[in-house]
Amino acid sequence: MAQGKKLPSHVIGPGRLGSALAANLHEAGWKVESLIVRPGKRMSVRVSKLARTLGAKVFRLGQAAVPPGLVWITVPDDAIAYVASELAEWQSWDGQVVFHCSGALTSEVLEPLRAKGAKVAAVHPAMTFAANTVPKLDKVPFGIEGDVEAVRLAKRIVRELGGVPVEIRRADKVLYHAFGTFASPMVIALMAAMEEVGTAAGFERKKLRAFAGPLLRQTLENYLEQGGAAAFTGPFVRGDIAVITRHLKALEELPLVRELYQALARVAAEKLPVKNQRAMQKVVGRRNSRRS
Repeated sequence: MAQGKKLPSHVIGPGRLGSALAANLHEAGWKVESLIVRPGKRMSVRVSKLARTLGAKVFRLGQAAVPPGLVWITVPDDAIAYVASELAEWQSWDGQVVFHCSGALTSEVLEPLRAKGAKVAAVHPAMTFAANTVPKLDKVPFGIEGDVEAVRLAKRIVRELGGVPVEIRRADKVLYHAFGTFASPMVIALMAAMEEVGTAAGFERKKLRAFAGPLLRQTLENYLEQGGAAAFTGPFVRGDIAVITRHLKALEELPLVRELYQALARVAAEKLPVKNQRAMQKVVGRRNSRRS
């Protein structure tokens, strides 16, 4: 693996993440030679357009050998093992480098390729890839774990993308991913619950985001600048048990949302600065303790 050499990249599974990664690699001067779609997947207009922008070839997995270079497997987690085993069957991998981009899976899922001589790593951008968006990856942390040479190359690429490489211990990978899940999809799930309450309160659903926007933005800004304890406000900080009790009563018509409220209130009572902690725990319930 020549130091300083920019290997040509081949992206298997150019979905939301794969397409954004390919675009960012291209912008950083890393040649993306191939976009490889899985068998049975339709060649979308989006992928064709991206290929023209990158000057890349598009073909189906198994249609041809993957050319030499750096392979990025960006398929969904449950398909990575299949793709790795199929690639291992079709060609030699001596001296090749293969990354997958799962946040939850370790580099061990690429063992069939490692056994055939590839250097492998898990290289996960801690970013959300929503439909119709191509986020920049500068300042984005990348969780990295794998073979020494592959990790070294991954760190170099991440830095050239403007990102921040972070080595993750293999044993910590699932909790690392759970952390990111709380930071993005679970936040959206919380917003969905918020919208249910807003609708029950009589707001038009199409106006809910505009109404909540200033509060959400300031809350997130406060958290990012000052941390959770300083950003925490409202009836919990004041220890206003009467208000919390009325919330719970009003939420009886929305049982799922009420369960979420209680769960978050228990976290607040234990992890954040609150007044009347014991009374609050009595109202919202104590967490179940597990003893070994």
